[in-house]
Amino acid sequence: MSEQSEAHHARIVDQFSRQAVPFTQVPGHLDAIQILVELSGVSPEDRVLDVACGPGLVACEFARHAGEVVGMDLTPAMIEQAQKRQRELGLENVTWKVGDAVPLPYPDDSFSLVITRYSYHHLLDPARALSEMIRVCRPGGRVLVADVAMPPEKVARYDRLELLRDPSHTHALTTEEFSALFLDAGLSDCRQTGYGVDIELEAQMRASFPKEGDEVKVREMIVGDIGKDLVGIKARREDGKVLYTVPISVYVGRKG
Repeated sequence: MSEQSEAHHARIVDQFSRQAVPFTQVPGHLDAIQILVELSGVSPEDRVLDVACGPGLVACEFARHAGEVVGMDLTPAMIEQAQKRQRELGLENVTWKVGDAVPLPYPDDSFSLVITRYSYHHLLDPARALSEMIRVCRPGGRVLVADVAMPPEKVARYDRLELLRDPSHTHALTTEEFSALFLDAGLSDCRQTGYGVDIELEAQMRASFPKEGDEVKVREMIVGDIGKDLVGIKARREDGKVLYTVPISVYVGRKG
């Protein structure tokens, strides 16, 4: 592993160890999981891998529909929260593993459905991550990715905002980059949809751990964007609170 990768992994583990508990308390993080379930076509015959599963919100929901689910994340504290959620829900068909997205620690053709949500903007090489997801997917199986996708003219400002809020952020794919990633991957029967995640600023800040002094800059950028939407998140005031909406794209394709 290169020094750059090691340093980036350390930032991810540092951030998400601290975010492990408050992450689950941000209301937007539970939104729209059913969209992923429906688009994926998950069934009781599926063995599912959730890459970068975080605290298990998606994996546990998929476990209600699949035969088996494996949740994998780089951050041990996130896996601990996922195990806690599994116990609370009484799910017996989920297992967890601490591991990296690149490379995935599984043989070729191990799963019939491979998914990830909200991880690609933390990765140094999304194309290689997608290649790994396809590698461990069985022929005829599906690969699904859900993540931020920004208009090209707004992505630089959004990246600047997110890097201030969360130093483990790398780059939000543009809508064009996201589409090209899937088109170049050799998947068939590709489908796409999208949705917005509504986030209340102060709830998000309670779950964020920016560098000293950057919390003020994050608030200034979001509040200053109200009525302008230069960042692409439709910042606004509602009932005395500042809210914004993060645009999410969802892509699914079938491995030949």
